[in-house]
Parts: sequence; structure tokens; C-alpha cells
Amino acid sequence: MKVSLIQMNSQGDKAANLSAAKALIEDAVALEHPDLVVLPEYYACLGDTPEETQASAETFPEGEAYQLMSGLARRLKVAIHAGSVAEKDGNAFYNTTLVFGPDGSEIARYRKIHLFDVEITGGTVYRESDTVSRGDEVVMYRIGDTTVGCAICYDIRFPELFRKLADKGADVIVLPAAFTLMTGKDHWEVLARARAIETQTWFLAVGQTGSHAGGRKWCWGHSMVIDPWGHIAAQCSDGVGFTSARLDFSYTGKVRANVPVARHHVLA
Repeated sequence: MKVSLIQMNSQGDKAANLSAAKALIEDAVALEHPDLVVLPEYYACLGDTPEETQASAETFPEGEAYQLMSGLARRLKVAIHAGSVAEKDGNAFYNTTLVFGPDGSEIARYRKIHLFDVEITGGTVYRESDTVSRGDEVVMYRIGDTTVGCAICYDIRFPELFRKLADKGADVIVLPAAFTLMTGKDHWEVLARARAIETQTWFLAVGQTGSHAGGRKWCWGHSMVIDPWGHIAAQCSDGVGFTSARLDFSYTGKVRANVPVARHHVLA
């Protein structure tokens, strides 16, 4: 299975972000011929304020991002793990991943479970739960014979979710993110590699990069494909672009045979 990770610098202009995502996906498919393309968190709009994010929210399947990604998947005949977008459902808003199969059909929908409520050193405050409701379902999907698990950004700090995905048979776990620069420089790589090692899965960590909100917010980027032993198999350089890797599931089998942690854990 071949994957391409799309690293973006989304801003508050939804139309421009969707155009950029479309061009990057088309380039990645033309050059790399992947089976699965992955976008970062809030690829359609990474606004300055919660109100801006809510204003960009979509209902499904009518929304612009939904229709664009469904159509791209169908036209390019590739599965698209469409990062996340703001979803409006009644009076509630969610941070939601949509996944489309090569025929353009929706094959998975995951609402972010762990919401980012922190105060970063230096005074920057993030209160995702003020405007976003919490998801409550562990979500997986299949591409051919491969089982893929879903997570988003702050979820990475809660290993129990990844344990559940591994216990349910995940071969690959995908984590779109907009990881902050301050936390990302110290925690992004070590957490992503730890989740891959613990679950013995291929781990796809796909981030936003660079400055946002007129330079008031920064994302770490460094999108990575990590193998089940915890080695980085591919990584984006700084800036907008993509990286690709081929996932060797025979190697997954060797890792799990050599260190059979799935048979050894005793705490639920």
C-alpha cells in the first residue's frame, strides 16, 4: 500500500485552501500514484477565531469540502483521508474527519474525541471545547485488505484510544493535526513514534506548517510516515508539500512476531 501525506499552510480563506488542497492532491497522485492520500487537520479553514472556524463549518454531504474531496477521489480513483473540517450538525459543531473511497463514496466519519483546552507558555490560550463538541466513537475503515484507524491531533496524547484501535485490528493509524510550534518541537515526533511502537502499526502523522492568523499562531509541520518499529520512513521538509511511502505489511508481521505485545497486555 502506498500513501501520500499532504502538508499544508491553511489560512482563513476557505476557497483558497480548497484550491491549494486540490492542486496538492492532484500533484501527489500524478507523481506518486498512491492508494491513500491524507490531508491535515482543518485543511479547509484554519481561522484566527472560533467564530471564523464555525463560519466555515459544513453540513454533510452538501458542503464544499465534502463535495470537492468526494469528486477528487472518484475522478483520481484514490482513497482520500480528508484531514478534518468543521462540521455543523444541528446546533453543535464538531472537528470531523471524512474518508472517501476510490469511487467517491464516504467510507468513514470520525469526530475528534479529545479537545484541546490548554494554555501554552507565553500566554496563548486554546479552548477548543468552547466551540466544538466532543465525539464519542472509535472509528475504523478498510481499504482493500488494510484496516485503518482514525484519530485527530490532541488525541495523540491519550494512548488508550490507540490501544483500542490496535485491539480492533488496525494495520495503519492516521492522525491529521495542526500541532502548535511550541508543543510540536518537543512532543510531535516522540509521541508519534511512541504510538507507532505501542500499537505496532504504520502511523501517518500529517500536520499543518508555518504561521497562521497573521503570525499570531504557528504550526510545527514535520508530517511523517512511521513504521511499526518506530522508525521514520518518510518526512516532509519545512513548508507546503507532500511526502510518500510504501507500507510493507510483511514487516508489520515480523515486528509483531518478534515482540508480541498484543498477546501480553493484561490491563483493559
